[in-house]
Amino acid sequence: MTSLTPAIEVRDLTKRFGAMTALDSVSLTIPTDSITGLLGRNGAGKTTLMHVLTGQDFPTAGEARVFGQTPAENAAVLQHISFIKESQRYPDDFKPKHVFRTAPWFFENWDADFADQLVEDFRLPTGRRIKKLSRGQLSAVGVIVGLASRAPLTFFDEPYLGLDAVARQIFYDRLLADYAEFPRTIVLSTHLIDEVANLLEHVIVIDQGRIVLDAPADELRGRAASIAGSKADVDAFVARHRLEVLKRDELGGAASLLVDGVDEVVRADALNSGLQLTPVSLQQLIVRRTGGALSGSDADSADHAQGSAARRGRSARATEGASR
Repeated sequence: MTSLTPAIEVRDLTKRFGAMTALDSVSLTIPTDSITGLLGRNGAGKTTLMHVLTGQDFPTAGEARVFGQTPAENAAVLQHISFIKESQRYPDDFKPKHVFRTAPWFFENWDADFADQLVEDFRLPTGRRIKKLSRGQLSAVGVIVGLASRAPLTFFDEPYLGLDAVARQIFYDRLLADYAEFPRTIVLSTHLIDEVANLLEHVIVIDQGRIVLDAPADELRGRAASIAGSKADVDAFVARHRLEVLKRDELGGAASLLVDGVDEVVRADALNSGLQLTPVSLQQLIVRRTGGALSGSDADSADHAQGSAARRGRSARATEGASR
């Protein structure tokens, strides 16, 4: 396993369960020593893909390679993988200290001192039976195993959902710090997109078993925006730059469009054209890309941002008209 070999290579991978197609001709590459977000709605195919990559399922068609080899029934590959999921199962009579004591049997890079530090960070009672732990404490067990194992390839399938906001931030901070000192390939599958956005180097989005986004995170962060102004000006601008419209709001003669495909040329032209261009979050881009609707505070903040942009555009035009 060298850095020249991608950690994961998937080509035309299809996985069916009877008449249901969970993965449909999926192709992707994840480089070694990177943090990748595997994102998408419930039932999109994320967990199925991870099961194939960790040798728990065979593909129906296509191929998946991990460190250049097929993972299924391949001990040489599987010994370098750590797969941590929310529904992690342990024997009921086990205690966290038993989990951490047996971990070196499975993970050759296990760092007991790091595990002990994480136990203190998460305030985990290691002498309590697993079945007596709260959901958050059980999540902490999985997170500690995933981090302290320092496996060359680590999958986190939303094991941190049970953690409170403070504990999740501890997880993110410890992950980044340890990754900087001990680089490895980490795949995060999560719905908490805004929380992990700054951790990610690469983003893969699956929707209905197909890849809809596969790009460096920095590129995605800058390519979506809300453009606001008069309906005629905004429509002409979007058509001129051939931008993809993901969402449209109109009020009277004003319009606010969430678009994909923004670059420096588009930004400069928007400024020269007197249009209001406002960045949108990675979460908003992904939600729109997967055909969803923002809910709760995310919807309120997104709609407020776009509404404010539209109002600023109308106000600027009114001021300009008055000055004439």
